[in-house]
Amino acid sequence: MPNPKRRHSKTRTAKRRTHQKAAVPAITMDVVTGETHLRHRAYKVGDDLYYNGKVLVSSTEGAE
Repeated sequence: MPNPKRRHSKTRTAKRRTHQKAAVPAITMDVVTGETHLRHRAYKVGDDLYYNGKVLVSSTEGAE
C-alpha cells in the first residue's frame, strides 16, 4: 500500500476534515402525545414509555 513521501500540513488536513461533521438529528413530534422526540427511539411522557405512538411501558404496570 502506498505511503506519503512527506508529511501533510495541518492546513491541508483541516481542509479535508471540514466536511466531516455530525448531521443534525431528526426530531419528530408525536401526533398522539404532542411530545417531540428523536426518530426511531423510545421516549418518556410522564412515567409512561412510548414508541411509535403506542405505550410500551405504563406507570400503572410497574405499580403492581
